[in-house]
Amino acid sequence: MRDFQNIFTKPKPIIGMIHVQALPGTPGHRFSVREIINQAKEEAKTYLDSGIDGIIVENMHDIPYVNGEVGHEVSTLMSIIAYEVKNVTGSPIGIQILAAANMHALAAAHAAGIDFIRAEGFVYAHIADEGFMNSDAGNLLRYRRHIEAEDVLIMTDIKKKHASHAITGDVDIKRTAKAAEFFLSDGLIVTGQSTGIEADLKEVKQVRAASRLPMLIGSGITPENINEYVPYCDGFIVGSYFKKDGLWQNAPDPMRIKKLLSVYDPTAFAHIE
Repeated sequence: MRDFQNIFTKPKPIIGMIHVQALPGTPGHRFSVREIINQAKEEAKTYLDSGIDGIIVENMHDIPYVNGEVGHEVSTLMSIIAYEVKNVTGSPIGIQILAAANMHALAAAHAAGIDFIRAEGFVYAHIADEGFMNSDAGNLLRYRRHIEAEDVLIMTDIKKKHASHAITGDVDIKRTAKAAEFFLSDGLIVTGQSTGIEADLKEVKQVRAASRLPMLIGSGITPENINEYVPYCDGFIVGSYFKKDGLWQNAPDPMRIKKLLSVYDPTAFAHIE
């Protein structure tokens, strides 16, 4: 079984996001399957040419999301897109299928021969935009064993964005991190409250102190704040900032990517407090 360091050989990698166009059967679907695939491949080339270390493919345009389920028309096409992106770049590739369709993502990743999934709802229930979302670590890891997909890492959001955690209000992010590690997560993702909102640095430090797992910062990264997180995390997922005008809906902007990479210092030390 591989681990994070096997997949990302470069210290503290930066992972870009491809938000594929709305897929068949969803309210926003407008483009042909071929157009959707080709656009994802072009965005992958932009990231590759810009020196980004990895990519996550996500169906964020498929709003409104279905809680824990998607049709075969979605999971199959996501697998094909991930396969094509992997072939274009040769980089580490992950997949997330919204919302919390973690088993679908795992099957798609395994079929595509890619490296990891981003899973929400791994431990502890919460209330998301889509409604009540239960945890699925036990079923998900058993399914991974069942389909012999143990080379696919499961990177897990904790206290995830776009959600209320009132029902676990007495469980802080530190205990959540410990629970995810105990339940055999391959890595943790810490975010702000919504897309494009930066993670709370105090929470990042708490997670770092609580768990030995690899930890990624999963939202709100900009040239102004990236180096503040470096001493405490193992990498970054950057979506909104890399897109034209800083909007997740748009294509990656090489100039914005270049600007962030020009200031990024993966060896930055912690500030003395």
